[in-house]
Amino acid sequence: MRGVLRATPEDFFVDEDLGFAPDGAGEHVFVRVEKRGANTDFVAKELARFAGVRPDWVSYAGLKDRHAVTRQTFSIHLPGKADPDWQALAHAEFRVLETARHSRKLQRGALKGNRFRIVLREVQGNRDAAVAIVEAIRAHGVPNYFGEQRFGRESANVERAKAMFAGRRVQRHERSLFLSAARSHLFNGVLAVRVERGDWNRPLEGDVFMLAGTHSIFGPEALTPELIARCTSGDIDPTGPMWGAGELRSAGVVAELEKAVAAGHRELAEGLAVNGLRQERRGLVLRPPELAIDWPTEACAQLSFYLKSGAYATVLIREMFDTSGAS
Repeated sequence: MRGVLRATPEDFFVDEDLGFAPDGAGEHVFVRVEKRGANTDFVAKELARFAGVRPDWVSYAGLKDRHAVTRQTFSIHLPGKADPDWQALAHAEFRVLETARHSRKLQRGALKGNRFRIVLREVQGNRDAAVAIVEAIRAHGVPNYFGEQRFGRESANVERAKAMFAGRRVQRHERSLFLSAARSHLFNGVLAVRVERGDWNRPLEGDVFMLAGTHSIFGPEALTPELIARCTSGDIDPTGPMWGAGELRSAGVVAELEKAVAAGHRELAEGLAVNGLRQERRGLVLRPPELAIDWPTEACAQLSFYLKSGAYATVLIREMFDTSGAS
């Protein structure tokens, strides 16, 4: 299947799900906005300006696509100050939907997930085949790669991470980006090997498992029929390494595979360990709940789905549609 992605910002709609509601009182104001064609940091700075506070008094759970229509929440620290008239804030690129007080600042990563509604235009291909792909994804998931936006334009952040590990000085916010890019690159490398082997969603001796929908991990342990059945049903998934200092939790053939990938990117693996990151795990399988496909017109497909925090919509879409050449 082929299609054009992001023909307009409205074709890529994201609705952030924090997973909790503000408690109604406190020094922080949660401001839920809808933005169009604007990046998250820009909106944060505009909210700070309107509220009359420093930009670092505004926080958000995660970055959202610029070339999209997105709804997300910002928190603004207003100790001892009354709320400004948020409805008086008129801006061409975003609007305030609702506000509420909360006792704590909104921390990075403090969200449950995001709901997506994606429209692809000029669709070419067999509609029945697209439906079959959706059914297969529902049953088996897709490889849980980090998306290209994790690595910066033309994946430049991986090379910048190498330069940083070699001694180049970087700004504080850049350090975090480069560390994340290096870690994600190693994870994607391990996942790519297992995809090539055909065992990315099957348990191997030495695997560490993650309970679906959580960050709870266990293993390695013997591959009993019960364990294999749990993996097949999607109750648990194999994991890959988020590289750092310390010993890998995996064992056997899995540990050998992961160490081989790290050896091929030694400067990244060693740099992550030296910079204080610890070994962690991430699921190899992305299972999108609520996945559905509709056809508003003959040449237009609409995908709707929910992704937990840390998963990438573009990774899911490319398993169904070739959008090369699209914006």
